[in-house]
Amino acid sequence: MNIYTVTLIRGDGIGPEIAESVVEIFAAAEVPIQWEEAYAGLACLEQFGVPIPDTTLESIRRNRIALKGPTTTPIGRGHRSINVAIRKAFELFANVRPARSIPGVQSRYNEIDLILVRENIEDTYAGVEYWQTPDVAESLRLISRPGSSAVIRYAFDLARRHGRRKVTCVHKANIQKLSDGLFLECFRAIAQEYPDIESDDILVDNACMQLVMRPERFDVMVLPNLFGDIVSDLCAGLIGGLGVAPGGNIGNGYAVFEAVHGSAPDIAGKGIANPTAFILSAVQMLHHLGLHADAERIENALRYTLVSGIKTRDLGGNANTREFTKAIISNLPPRSQVQAQNEPVKEPYRTPMLEPRSVEREGWQTVGVDIFFYALQPPTSLPDQVGKLHLQTLSNRGVALEANSTDERYLLNWFRARYVAENPVSEAELQELLSQLAPRLHWTTFQRLYCAPDGTALFSPILTE
Repeated sequence: MNIYTVTLIRGDGIGPEIAESVVEIFAAAEVPIQWEEAYAGLACLEQFGVPIPDTTLESIRRNRIALKGPTTTPIGRGHRSINVAIRKAFELFANVRPARSIPGVQSRYNEIDLILVRENIEDTYAGVEYWQTPDVAESLRLISRPGSSAVIRYAFDLARRHGRRKVTCVHKANIQKLSDGLFLECFRAIAQEYPDIESDDILVDNACMQLVMRPERFDVMVLPNLFGDIVSDLCAGLIGGLGVAPGGNIGNGYAVFEAVHGSAPDIAGKGIANPTAFILSAVQMLHHLGLHADAERIENALRYTLVSGIKTRDLGGNANTREFTKAIISNLPPRSQVQAQNEPVKEPYRTPMLEPRSVEREGWQTVGVDIFFYALQPPTSLPDQVGKLHLQTLSNRGVALEANSTDERYLLNWFRARYVAENPVSEAELQELLSQLAPRLHWTTFQRLYCAPDGTALFSPILTE
């Protein structure tokens, strides 16, 4: 029998308690897994000065698969999310979160069975943020063709492997026409490669409403990072909450599975934590490894335990973590009864390599520049024209201001001046504009404006009132 070595990160808060539950269940079930302990979280920060030691990253890199307990992320201060750091370190671009109704867990819906696939690295989670003025913080939303294509193709591959009927792209391309527009463009192109799977798309706000009203409308959903984070929690609410919601992060040859709930430090050490989500994440990991019979044994024992009324307090029962774990173990069928159903252990699923980055802009030409600057009042000394470039618009909050306007309704101390030309401009002409404007403005950012060969503007328009 092949044995997999899996990196186990117990985390902090309730992490060590629910991790111990999984370790005991796996041992009782004789799952062919051996654990390699690694560490991340607050204890590492206190001991080593970093929340993720290099030894932990080396362990994941060596074993290519990990099971991670929850870790605490400070809000608005302190170190960045350990989860996000691990996803970026191993290019875990697909966050896979099944939402499946569990008998014995009270919820408003029955027979929910959908899978949400969330892009996991880009979007606002790239963490590229700046203070532009004392009153304005900027966060860049980065959507790329390779990143979008990788997660979308994975969603279609997953649907095909699991016999799913449809993949739905969730987006906001009616407003975010360039970023979400690119995500949707990639989805429609890749959908043509899977004629056996139905595909459609829906706006994220409508998707949230439809999930509440008609959740059966969805099967597999694929979303950009931020929308995926929000909608996946909504899906968890359909089946009883984050305490029963598993998750996995998939990359090219690497995978890290984790419960999606937090570390719950307020109940840590009290022995009342609910390990269900972590157990289901470990079950998801076993399916990823091809150990389907072992996964089904453990999940069936868990479901039988819940149906029989043995639950932790958050699910309406009175069992503590140890009692709940022992009940699951007592409900495990003997391994000999299902051994014949086990498939040979497979290598972890490997996604296709990311598509190569475009090396040429294919005729893109510079036609202008947006200049962002700090000012307490709309400036009155900007030149109307410098060479071929003329001042098209002065805006605030993305809304055009009237010329010489003194109306200060809702004005921020952060403005944008857009200079454009009817024809492409040279680097020298662009430099001349910047050299004339820079001494006059407390500028924060220059953004080049491109035009495609057919004349299409590759930048969003400024809104008019």
